[in-house]
Amino acid sequence: MTTDAEEPTLTIDELAARTGVTVRTVRFYGTKGLLPPPVLGPRRVGHYGREHLARLALIEELQQQGMTLAGIERYLRQLPPDLSVHDLAIHRAVVASWAPETVETVTRAELERRAGRMLGEEDVERLAAMGVIRPADGGYEADLGLLRLGAGLLDVPLSQEAIFAARKVLIEHARAAARELSQLFRGEVAERDARDVRSLSAHMHPLVVQALLTAFQRSLKEELDEWLTGPSDSGGSAAG
Repeated sequence: MTTDAEEPTLTIDELAARTGVTVRTVRFYGTKGLLPPPVLGPRRVGHYGREHLARLALIEELQQQGMTLAGIERYLRQLPPDLSVHDLAIHRAVVASWAPETVETVTRAELERRAGRMLGEEDVERLAAMGVIRPADGGYEADLGLLRLGAGLLDVPLSQEAIFAARKVLIEHARAAARELSQLFRGEVAERDARDVRSLSAHMHPLVVQALLTAFQRSLKEELDEWLTGPSDSGGSAAG
């Protein structure tokens, strides 16, 4: 298991089992520089952590988009070397947004592999309540674009009602932003050839998603910083 302190505690066999790749593939990615080297423990046993899980998830997403190994190498080389697990998840979300909505029927074992974790019955019920999966013949229909997000929410110390309320807020504001941006772009391309419009849409989609994610990430960080530092600051001024 991996601790909250992000200490690398997975062996290569455990990492492979968690991510659904082979040990040989993990080692191959390491030799290619796609994964950072493990931390060597007693008896020189390599240990892997959350960063390796996050990078493997990003590599898998890039592969699902049809990117070649050489393309994945170029993509990862362009990333800052000190990206956090959270930043890697943001990049994966951006990559996933390029693809159309993907719903597949998967077995329980495949569902856990795609989620990157073991799932208890309560976890499955929560994912179903969030609309991420629903029971189907022989398995589950899973929205693969939302599955990792839903699996991550299983560990968030929020009530299900709070998660649903947050989802409603995000959807409402996302639709409002999409509507306004769409109207803005329509005004810009109204007189252009249809092929130019399609080309612009294909190029703008990942850029707009990246811009929205970045803007939201910074705004949320500012709000959380203000919320977390507010009480101590006010308490300090009161004491003075």
